[in-house]
Amino acid sequence: CQPVPKPESRVEVCDLNPCPPRWKVTPAGPCSSSCGLGLAVQLVTCVQILHGQEVLQEEHLCPVAEKPLTSVPCVIRTCSYEWSFSEWSECSTSCGNGIQSRQDFCLSSLTHKPVNPLFCRRFPKAVVVRGCSAGPCPEQEEPLSPGAELQPVTPATHLTTAAAATEHRHKDLDVPLTAGPSEQTKPSGGEEDTAKRSFLCVCGNLFLDATGIINMTGVESRDCTVTIGRPLREEILVTVLESSLNCSAGEVLLFSGRMMWRTGCRKLPLSLINSRTNTLIVKQRVVLPGNGVILQYSSRTATKKYYQDCDQQLFGPQGAIVTPVQLPDERQEVVCRTFITVAPQQLISIRALNADLGPEGNHTHFNYILVRDVSTMKTVVFRGKQQFLWQSTGSQAEIEFHE
Repeated sequence: CQPVPKPESRVEVCDLNPCPPRWKVTPAGPCSSSCGLGLAVQLVTCVQILHGQEVLQEEHLCPVAEKPLTSVPCVIRTCSYEWSFSEWSECSTSCGNGIQSRQDFCLSSLTHKPVNPLFCRRFPKAVVVRGCSAGPCPEQEEPLSPGAELQPVTPATHLTTAAAATEHRHKDLDVPLTAGPSEQTKPSGGEEDTAKRSFLCVCGNLFLDATGIINMTGVESRDCTVTIGRPLREEILVTVLESSLNCSAGEVLLFSGRMMWRTGCRKLPLSLINSRTNTLIVKQRVVLPGNGVILQYSSRTATKKYYQDCDQQLFGPQGAIVTPVQLPDERQEVVCRTFITVAPQQLISIRALNADLGPEGNHTHFNYILVRDVSTMKTVVFRGKQQFLWQSTGSQAEIEFHE
């Protein structure tokens, strides 16, 4: 360029107006959760550069639609909680078939110490009761014990069935009720045949009255199961009036509920069983024909609250399940549940006709439906707009509506 004259250097002012205010985001703070998905709070301010300096401005001067979130999702690491169990107990019988149980507790793999069970509530839990065999029982050479010689009480005076529930809605419950797999009908043989038929059909029934007597003696089946159900806010009390179970032969009576599990054979008469919740399953296992127990049950207001105000209880054979609505004054972290109980030996099918748990993305981590099979304690989670069909392996199920 040497032959060409060089122009003079000069500076021209292009714009004297300051830069417009903009949003400034400081680094996010600590995560709200020590593991799993949490929220981190970040400071968002409106600033403007004036004379090379950053000056804080009123928020309305920055574009509102472009303001970044003040809370952002964060994940530290996968939660390290899992169910752990004690050793199995000894078999409940010295011979024949019995039951073993074990204690469960929620364990932190970081500290290897038990923590609150709520940390493990979303994880499936293995069984805590299983059957066992202590070998064959010796032949019974001596006379049976006096308890085994009890004569069955006349069914007409010591039997209550749930047949009446098929004719009307129970005054304390909001859904149609059924008597179970066998409805009580009067045969042509007269009142005596009717009593005998009802006497043999007690197994597999769902009892929904406030009080009653259940005669489980002389049933044809070795395993006889009945279920007692009451509205939420009540608990069930059961007294064994008479028992002719042969304990040495492995005959046993099992009581199970959501918060209790008890087996027994000896010293059963006049013993009091408290379900602690509104449902109780009673299973009788007999070996010798004619043996069994006679139960008397009643219900009362529960001494301790075991449910949330938004929880629901449904009894079979069918019904509609709608997401429970929490009251404005309820704590939002409460998980609303629906309990379903049907007659023993019956199964439950849950079909989602319409499910909309919000858009796909981060919200689906908080919004989901959890269905639990009470018999196996296995859980299944459904998210988003997933329509599903779920089937149980037993007669009880629980549904949790998260967020």
